[in-house]
Amino acid sequence: MKMKVKGRYVILSLVCLVLGYIMAFSYHLTKKENSSSPITNSQWERDMQLRNQLIDLEKTNRSLQKELKEKQDKLLEIEKDLAKEEQVFFNLAEDAEKFRMYLGKVKVKGKGVKVTLADGDYNPDEKNINNYIVHEHHVFKVVNELYISGASAIAINGQRLQHNSYILCNGPVIEIDGTQHPAPFEITAIGDPEVLSSALNLTGGVKDMLVNENVQFTLEKKDEIKLEPILGT
Repeated sequence: MKMKVKGRYVILSLVCLVLGYIMAFSYHLTKKENSSSPITNSQWERDMQLRNQLIDLEKTNRSLQKELKEKQDKLLEIEKDLAKEEQVFFNLAEDAEKFRMYLGKVKVKGKGVKVTLADGDYNPDEKNINNYIVHEHHVFKVVNELYISGASAIAINGQRLQHNSYILCNGPVIEIDGTQHPAPFEITAIGDPEVLSSALNLTGGVKDMLVNENVQFTLEKKDEIKLEPILGT
């Protein structure tokens, strides 16, 4: 057993010796090859050319990046201008729609209020009948208050009012743009119901004045009011 172990150590030593010799020989051979192969002038020139080409490419790349940034900034400005123009066109379209609604050219619907004005109860002791019937100035007061309070569209007995509408009292009826309407008069208006009703119900306001003049006044808030467009040439 001892002889076998010693023989293994001898073989291991020989293997290590051979590996060391091979590594030393390879190192000296590599060093000799490197020292015997200096860089030639052509190789140096080629390396310099490649280096210069790389530098030129880097300069071109920086120049292109700068140009790209300038174009991106210009594109951003164009997009901002287009956004402004789009907003302008949107505002113009919105204004045009408001004007068409104000002129009564389009059908409209929305929340609002309905005000009903009716003649007062007959009083045999009252000699002047005009003291308890609805006149055009009563209707005017309601219509003006509604417009002042933000109503966007108004109709009387279903007839849309426009910017140049007129209201005349013609005996027991009221004439609106040439069309006669008997009492009671239903005035419908599209707008904020809370604002419109509050304006009419102010103490000493339109409602109080009409009631004091024997006009029956009724106010209703509506979730939806539909007004047809004005027909004509």
